[in-house]
Amino acid sequence: IRQTIGDGSAFGLEISYVFEPELLGTAGALANIVDVVTEPMLVVYGDSLVRCDLAGLAKAREAAGAEAAIALFDRDRHLHTGIAGGRVELDGSGQVRAFTEGATGGSSLVNAGVYAVAPSILALIPTGQAADFGRDVFPAMLERGRAVTGWVMDDAGFCLGLDTPQAHAVGTALIAEGKVIL
Repeated sequence: IRQTIGDGSAFGLEISYVFEPELLGTAGALANIVDVVTEPMLVVYGDSLVRCDLAGLAKAREAAGAEAAIALFDRDRHLHTGIAGGRVELDGSGQVRAFTEGATGGSSLVNAGVYAVAPSILALIPTGQAADFGRDVFPAMLERGRAVTGWVMDDAGFCLGLDTPQAHAVGTALIAEGKVIL
């Protein structure tokens, strides 16, 4: 990535890199940037191929006055590779009521690994320790009464987790069959 993108100036971007010598989970690495983040940001898992409206997700967080907005796909409606992501239950206003990592029952809404978050959530992530959004950060936010909103992708959205050989095979097949168009 550094060799191809560099500092980002060729693309009109300013990119800084933070090396993670030990893998710290889906959230743990963010503790490394706590001193430089001053604005809301997007978090996108690198082992998934996801189509969703990022601007819509960011607007949903802001409109809800939430510290975090979680992009969700519906297992019954959106193309996916059967990733084990957390199941999410929403209340009538779209606020997250429950978040259960790796759950198999209940809600058909699943965490897509794409978030719009306020810098304030970084205080919930321990420095130098592994931390996971689904197992640590979002449950801690709910326990403390902090606002987390859910945002369901539109009908063109999809979430292909590519983190296992089986999921990669399913994702590759969906692309080869023309069900997912890149």
